[in-house]
Amino acid sequence: MALDYAVIVVYLAGMLAMGWWGMRRARSKSEFLVAGRRLGPAMYSGTMAAIVLGGASTIGGVGLGYQYGLSGAWMVFTIGLGLLALSVFFSARIARLKVYTVSEMLDLRYGGGRAGVISGVVMWAYTLMLAVTSTIAYATIFDVLFDLDRTLAIVLGGSIVVAYSTLGGMWSITLTDMVQFVVKTIGVLLLLLPIAVVKAGGFGEMKAQLPTGYFDPLGIGGETIFTYVLIYTFGMLIGQDIWQRVFTARSDRTAKWGGTVAGTYCLAYALAGAVIGTAAKVLYPKLGSPDDAFATIVKEELPVGVRGLVLAAALAAVMSTSSGALIACTTVANNDIWSRLRGLGRAPSDDHDEVRGNRVFILLMGLAVIGTAIAIDNVVEALTVAYNLLVGGLLVPILGGLVWKRGTVYGALASVVVGGLAVVVLMATHGILANEPVYYGLLASLAAYLVVSLATPATDAAVLTAWRERLSGRSPELPSEPVTAPQ
Repeated sequence: MALDYAVIVVYLAGMLAMGWWGMRRARSKSEFLVAGRRLGPAMYSGTMAAIVLGGASTIGGVGLGYQYGLSGAWMVFTIGLGLLALSVFFSARIARLKVYTVSEMLDLRYGGGRAGVISGVVMWAYTLMLAVTSTIAYATIFDVLFDLDRTLAIVLGGSIVVAYSTLGGMWSITLTDMVQFVVKTIGVLLLLLPIAVVKAGGFGEMKAQLPTGYFDPLGIGGETIFTYVLIYTFGMLIGQDIWQRVFTARSDRTAKWGGTVAGTYCLAYALAGAVIGTAAKVLYPKLGSPDDAFATIVKEELPVGVRGLVLAAALAAVMSTSSGALIACTTVANNDIWSRLRGLGRAPSDDHDEVRGNRVFILLMGLAVIGTAIAIDNVVEALTVAYNLLVGGLLVPILGGLVWKRGTVYGALASVVVGGLAVVVLMATHGILANEPVYYGLLASLAAYLVVSLATPATDAAVLTAWRERLSGRSPELPSEPVTAPQ
């Protein structure tokens, strides 16, 4: 185990070193929050794949494979489909907007700050819970490694992410994510996958040992797949954590094709996790929980050294999502909520001071994430609440703003409020893990958007003209107030 420990310690030290190096590049707000919008195709693809494939995709994906077989790939598969849809249909337009947050996009599209403030609160809650669920996963990994107490494991893992994120912002996160992408690829796809299949006796032996349902591509159930599409595929289209990575692209072409490569990688990762989980079912048919499959097969089947590298891959998966959600949470809290509460909006300020202010916010949000992660036990419920609020409250006004010019600010506000309230009420009455909250919340949000938009005056022509200019890429990055419709 000494060699495994050494691999993990070197990896964690490397993450902190990357954070320090990134600090030297983060000299402006743009550098700190969106890496100066300068990432090329290779760096963009690797970091985008890293952020969407977190602990839930790695440990949870293997667990679903253990429970359902190959159809357990559907959760991560729908994440990949969402990233592909975002990249092919929307990423070029999003990259040309030159904004920092989803709420700023809503301000530009609908005019004024009314839609942006409410959406900022919903997006902040989503990114906070996403960061929390990623941070909780440290407990599982450090328990396997060092048999650490849950609270200590969360504090240790969370502190490392907060440290390198605070130092260099998006530049540090980009550099660490690229390393984490490479580590994940080697550890999961090139090492754990073939070793697990060989240890299980190959595909022939796996088919002989397990029920035929384990090899049915739809075995997990059509309703479950449909719910995954609603939550994860649509969630990929509108999440601040994902959009903020799109904003880092050097060009709209980089955003489109780099994201397509990342989405395709996610599809392969989805299948790999399901196959590993299926192999674990052959080797350990009576585990207490499917989520124990990843840790068990790593601990029991891998040789020394390789085990440390694969556990480093699991840490990489968790850290990439955790850091991405943390900087997204910070950006929303500072830009969309705190600045507006102070009456600053987008008023010009010293760029260097903004970097310092964002560093303070990352530190504060990081402490909040660690504290919340210690207090919460159920990761699945926390993640479900986050995605239900995101999809039920924000999907319709965001996509509606991109594709329907008749949508109005009042329709957007009604959509966010009605959809969000419907999700909350239905989670209270039907249960957090029920499918009804996201189904009916999304329908209520759509109905409110259409009815109220058609019943209120169309968005002012000046606002739509400014919006089209920005989408076309002819308008420079805008530090000032968006165009406001006449009252």
